[in-house]
Amino acid sequence: MNKTITTLNLPAPPKPDNARQAQWEEIRSVFPIYLALAKHLQIEIPFPPNKRVLPEKADLDLFSRAQAWLDSMDQQVLVHQLRHLLQMTTLNASESGLRALIMRHLRKPAKSTVDRDKIDFLMVQYFALSVPTKIYHKQIELSDVAQVMKPVLGEVDTAPLPWCEPLEKMIATLRTFKSLRDILKTDFISEGRRVKEKAGGMFYDPSAMLAFVRFNFLLRRTLIELMHSDLIFIRSGINHLEQAGAKTVDCQAYGLTSSEPIARVRVLADDWKQPFQKEYTERSVSQAFEKLLALRADVDRNAVRVLGKSLDAAPAKPAEAKAPSSNGTAAKASVPRPAEKVQAAAIHKVEDATPELDFESCMDQVWEQLISAPPSRGRSMTTVRVGGARLLMSSWEVAAFVTEDGPAAEDLRRAVVARALVTAAVEKAKETGNATGLDRVLPIARMEVSRLQERVEMAKQAKDTEAAVNLGISTKRLLSALDEAEKL
Repeated sequence: MNKTITTLNLPAPPKPDNARQAQWEEIRSVFPIYLALAKHLQIEIPFPPNKRVLPEKADLDLFSRAQAWLDSMDQQVLVHQLRHLLQMTTLNASESGLRALIMRHLRKPAKSTVDRDKIDFLMVQYFALSVPTKIYHKQIELSDVAQVMKPVLGEVDTAPLPWCEPLEKMIATLRTFKSLRDILKTDFISEGRRVKEKAGGMFYDPSAMLAFVRFNFLLRRTLIELMHSDLIFIRSGINHLEQAGAKTVDCQAYGLTSSEPIARVRVLADDWKQPFQKEYTERSVSQAFEKLLALRADVDRNAVRVLGKSLDAAPAKPAEAKAPSSNGTAAKASVPRPAEKVQAAAIHKVEDATPELDFESCMDQVWEQLISAPPSRGRSMTTVRVGGARLLMSSWEVAAFVTEDGPAAEDLRRAVVARALVTAAVEKAKETGNATGLDRVLPIARMEVSRLQERVEMAKQAKDTEAAVNLGISTKRLLSALDEAEKL
């Protein structure tokens, strides 16, 4: 660890005349995030509601009060609280706000371990937000990270640091994992933390921060993909048990009874769509994923009893694929993502006949596509495929699936799924001349329209303008799909 620490390429200090204004612009950029944190954590906000939109210029008193409040918030807010807020709200979609928040913490002359952990988290959030879709799923290299993080770190030397070698070894191992069970046999979360703590002040070497961003992102991506593979398996298994006439599931490995209603088991699987909301450690993550694996084992054990066979099987040998590198030349063949391998195996091993598309399976199809291939930043519309239909989704509808939670997000998800069901049934009816599928989904969609119209009115009464507008547009799109279906 004798490497000389390089200097962060932070923007040059502005001239004295402009220094306070530059600071004020940064305060204005991060102020909405701190307001949301204070509301979420029920911390007193020393600014009345009509003074919470900061002016473009500030007198000395307002500048001092705003700066002092942000400093006090930094002392009170822990990293897991910041993580929860940014991952569960649209605040995470602001590149400028996230960049300003990172710069605010990087510029602190004396940084605590809490500051370091916030920077560590914020950097990987920024990368996840800004990384182009075309390289999101490739074998991401330090040069890729350097390019994405350039607005924050400037030009950075991408030569690997010898003392970051443990991170590189763990990344190489991540590529071999095929299930959550594999990663739970490691202590990668704790090992990554140990490397970070051992680094001390060298953590802030720009080249080191690139290495940590890459490691954190790839670890998180692998966890999500492996978790998603197990969720696909569980939901598929529940569907087949239900189609076979099963009413209950023996969930004793999970810690429940030997005759849990199948609807409750489905809810348990659906609850896993939400990201972690509490402070996580290696132990808490392991315990959570052990529960998921126990649920998978319960579902498979019940499949053996009810269907006479296990739904689990060795995944098919993956085909090699050439992925374009960032410079346009062919990269080395990469192994398909774990979620793809498990999903492909599940398609072949469950039943030859594809189950009829229903509300829940449609919800899963939309969610799976969005989580496996996140839309690029700034895109207003995103396309997913359901059945034989292409469905255009607005940014707020995508956010309801992948970043937000709460009643309005649930309403938006249901509006999208109802529209997808109708659109897919219309395409199938046009292709086959058989409108049986339409007869099944139209009553569902009409019921959703009635419910959504009530929710729009409730949002208006609550003066939640954003929810009312977004729900209103999504409801109109569902009505438009219904109009087209009823003309057939």
